Amino acid sequence: MSIDKTSATADKQAVENPEAAAGADVAIDPRLLVREQGFAGYLSEFKRKIRAGDLGSIPVVIGLIVIWAIFAGLNENFLTAGNLSDIAVAMVGTGMIAVGIVFVLLLGEIDLSVGSVSGVAGATFAVLNITHGMAEWLALILAILTGAAAGTIHGFFFARVGVPAFAVTLAGLLFWNGFMLQILGSNGTINLDDSGLVAKLSGYYFSDVAAAYGLAVVAVVVFFLTSFFDNRRREAAGVPSRPVSEIIVRTVLLAVVAFAVAAVFNQNKGLPLAVVLFLAVLVITDFVLRRTAYGRKIFALGGSIEASRRAGINVTGMRISVYAISGTFAAIGGLFLASKITAANQGAGGGDLLMNAIAAAVIGGTSLFGGRGRTWNALLGVLVIVSIQYGLALEGIASPVQYMITGGVLLATVVIDAVTRKTQKSAGRA
Repeated sequence: MSIDKTSATADKQAVENPEAAAGADVAIDPRLLVREQGFAGYLSEFKRKIRAGDLGSIPVVIGLIVIWAIFAGLNENFLTAGNLSDIAVAMVGTGMIAVGIVFVLLLGEIDLSVGSVSGVAGATFAVLNITHGMAEWLALILAILTGAAAGTIHGFFFARVGVPAFAVTLAGLLFWNGFMLQILGSNGTINLDDSGLVAKLSGYYFSDVAAAYGLAVVAVVVFFLTSFFDNRRREAAGVPSRPVSEIIVRTVLLAVVAFAVAAVFNQNKGLPLAVVLFLAVLVITDFVLRRTAYGRKIFALGGSIEASRRAGINVTGMRISVYAISGTFAAIGGLFLASKITAANQGAGGGDLLMNAIAAAVIGGTSLFGGRGRTWNALLGVLVIVSIQYGLALEGIASPVQYMITGGVLLATVVIDAVTRKTQKSAGRA
């Protein structure tokens, strides 16, 4: 009886004061401003996100611009087409590994084995193809499956047995490193065919200028059409959507970046195959995470394990699959790294590779606390790291300083992530 009375009172107030009622609707879902007020509404929504701590990729983009500006001022060769093209190719191996790390971080977990798994993949390919004469395509597939199997094993012990992910993957780091050394044998190094399939992963370029510009056109057109029709579907469903003016602005910005990158590649050797494959992986994995039920389950797990379990999600199976994905991309990254030096050796997967892969995902914007991130973060993060490495190398600065600077950038990113999370909690968005 009291509920009916309350509803009647609310209806009466809405009739007597429709402006207040409309204002209440906006207060409930301020994102509707985007659709109702056009581009001005989008600006209001953007300001609201900033106040709520939803910074997205803004910090890393600003940081990348600052890094490039500093190194360009120190050395005129930094922004040359040749150097930028080399950066683009060099980042792919670590970037592929970072894509797998993004999946794991979305769960709020970690994978310390990816460096060693990447080394095992390169060694497996070299032994099967060079030592035993197996066909390259078959050896390539088996090398990738080796990484997937390693990740599945880690996931099993973590999700099914209940061993902490840190301990499982740390054991994996040691085991797979020893396994790599064992299969490489006493020689320790196996050179790959310079003109073979794996060597072409990093060494092949589409020299025709139409390739780079054509890819830029395809990217811009696909982005616009996808955004436009997705917007139409959201409008038809009556949910918040972007104004057409924003879609046009985003498309123009993408076009500027895409054609600028294409022009840089064409001034050097052409469009690198490695970059094309990396972009394809980013597009596919981003679609999986944001547009499929599987991807939504990963985000749900990162938000709350217990809530996901009660919602009927197979928590164990999802966790195992995510670690399998991480191992798969570690193997793919290892093949690109082997391609870069056309060899598999005892140093593969070691050094700062593990830290750079994790740092790339985090610096790019993936939260260490789980539940927030995109695979495109891997691109931004690895671009920052490799840019720092190449910039310092041009200045002749030693590796220890590179480690310290990269560590400082990583710390700053984690601090921003923690502050952002606290801000979102205080704003009721976390």
